[in-house]
Amino acid sequence: MASKLLRAVVLGPPGSGKGTVCERIARSFGLQHLSSGQFLRENLHGGGAAVVLQLCGCGAGGFGSITAAFLPLTTAPFCHRACAGFPRTLGQAEALDRICELDLVISLNIPFETLKDRLSARWVHPASGRVYNMDFNPPHVQGVDDLTGEPLVQREDDKPEAVAARLRKYKDAAKPVIELYKSRGILHSFSGTETNKIWPYVYTLLSSKIPPILSDEEK
Repeated sequence: MASKLLRAVVLGPPGSGKGTVCERIARSFGLQHLSSGQFLRENLHGGGAAVVLQLCGCGAGGFGSITAAFLPLTTAPFCHRACAGFPRTLGQAEALDRICELDLVISLNIPFETLKDRLSARWVHPASGRVYNMDFNPPHVQGVDDLTGEPLVQREDDKPEAVAARLRKYKDAAKPVIELYKSRGILHSFSGTETNKIWPYVYTLLSSKIPPILSDEEK
């Protein structure tokens, strides 16, 4: 058991690689990866009443729905945790403040055109949330999931006509969150167009906070 807990958040717009970075952090440092999207999928499929009630009060694409359902997971005391995709709004950040003090916030800054191309080429397996990109991570067989053979779909908000509005909405909601963590001196921003090039800097930062269980090459 670690002598000191580390609670970290990875922020970034849709398509910025938050999930990939968190998965690498989890493997390299032994942190538990909490994904807001995956948490909602699992609980909805299992009939999680609290999550359903929260979702019922939220419009399409809204960010307010996950706060009450997701916060209890961040308070468990037994391990390091890295959260992806939460908090997304100032209200969620303030709610998180009431129960948990963050040690580290990583912000991924990816150019608009890169995000637009990534999102427009992204297809998903709805049941599991597995994500494919037709440019650099395509499925073995076009249009079907590698593990189940079930059809892939393109989310409505990943279609080219919806991407620009989605990115603007994220930027407006995230700006006060980023400013909040910047004012506290815990925000670390990383810019680039490729996750593989950003990752070594993230690894170095985290290595200064907690000992890795895998070297950068082993991960």
